[in-house]
Amino acid sequence: MIATAPAAAPRETVAEHRRYRTILLFGAPGSGKGTMGKALGAIPGFIHCACGDIFRNLDLRSPLGQVFVEYSSRGLLVPDDTTVALWRESIDGMFHTRRFVPERDLLVLDGIPRNLEQARILSEHIEVERVFHLECSDLDKMAKRLRQRALKENRLDDASDEVIRRRWDVYEAESRPALDFYPPDLIERVDALHSPVEVLHDILGRLLAAKLA
Repeated sequence: MIATAPAAAPRETVAEHRRYRTILLFGAPGSGKGTMGKALGAIPGFIHCACGDIFRNLDLRSPLGQVFVEYSSRGLLVPDDTTVALWRESIDGMFHTRRFVPERDLLVLDGIPRNLEQARILSEHIEVERVFHLECSDLDKMAKRLRQRALKENRLDDASDEVIRRRWDVYEAESRPALDFYPPDLIERVDALHSPVEVLHDILGRLLAAKLA
């Protein structure tokens, strides 16, 4: 009788793991949440995951990549469940390569959840410790930041005032309401008009005070 090898154990996935300790960065375009996410991600113990980077680095040949192409090629928004599935796939990759160690690291999410429905779906996978809302009362300064970034990254189409206003309108209509999903005591309001160093110092100070860093 020929012995058969035991079946390989299935890979552990995000869905099979406990919810991950997470902080969220919220803010209108130009508030600096991407800058803060990268700065925090450079500190040991923090793992930054930006939704925009996930889409830019997506393998378009994968099943989820094909779904993304199907919608984006028609100028349609990717459905919320697909967006979260793409996020899970990215986190899975970091988990299996040991770039992300849940027992050690705090996730920093930037650009997700983008709306209330995504916040609901994500609640199955993350334990939100804090939400940092980067507030900016001076729209002119935010517009200047966006124009400078667009020129620096050679994204000239994003430098027009019309595009900037449209992005703000989308944020106010879709993204800002997602803040209401989280308890008020988890939301930290941060003045985004300060310099990046001052904003980072403010965020880290609050994390230290809450014993999250």
